[in-house]
Amino acid sequence: MENLSQFFWIFIIITALTPYLQQQILRAGRTRKMAELERKRGSRVITLIHRQEAVNLLGVPLTRFINIEDSEQVLTAIRLTCKDCPIDLIIHTPGGLVLASEQIAEALLRHSGKVTVFVPHYAMSGGTLIAMAADELVMDQNAVLGPLDPQLGQYPATSILKVLDRKPIKEVDDQTIILADVAAKALSQVRITVRNLLKKHMDDEAADKTADLLTQGTWTHDYPIDVDQIASMGINVNTDMPAEIYSLMSMYPQPRTSRPSVEYNPGPVYPTSPKD
Repeated sequence: MENLSQFFWIFIIITALTPYLQQQILRAGRTRKMAELERKRGSRVITLIHRQEAVNLLGVPLTRFINIEDSEQVLTAIRLTCKDCPIDLIIHTPGGLVLASEQIAEALLRHSGKVTVFVPHYAMSGGTLIAMAADELVMDQNAVLGPLDPQLGQYPATSILKVLDRKPIKEVDDQTIILADVAAKALSQVRITVRNLLKKHMDDEAADKTADLLTQGTWTHDYPIDVDQIASMGINVNTDMPAEIYSLMSMYPQPRTSRPSVEYNPGPVYPTSPKD
């Protein structure tokens, strides 16, 4: 009976520690892969990847986005990088805080060495803002960026302002008027930031036009801007994504479920003649 009790507690301890140990193995693998990429490209590799990854002993997935802690970590990495050393930043994010995104973008803009931003899948909202600071933007041919129009709570700033255009001021409540004032300031601030970032890629006139396109509510906030559209804006973008980036991304898994939503046989598949 005593042996059975000991076996039970050993089983409980192993079960509790397994997610933590798996996480540490993944982290070590990512570190090795990043070091290999740094040696190959002669650069500092930084990742800004937000996925619902199981991050604690209970395996509870957490929704993540760009926050102040991210900006502190990225700024520290940039500060510890020689000013002439190239920086390779890998981004996979739905966006996040404007303050944090602007801090990262401005720090990349001031870095003397070449800055390359890699987007293997998507970099929306604040992720797009950071991508605009790159000397070179590298995207998977199916990857997308997103518009940069500011959001106030659950409403786009441009939509709040349109309320004042479409209704007499006496029919608009005080809260909406206050929100409209804040919305106008937010639109102006983000437009100026985006314009300054875009001047790395184009002249002042083109930067003004593209900043308006990205920040003034041309599209819904979740509209996917593909590689062709980005290139047409005059931004230095290409699809020469290193294979190591995809390999690194595979080390940031989504939390496991009882049945995967997508399944396929791993490895490349080439055309063959059908067999009976």
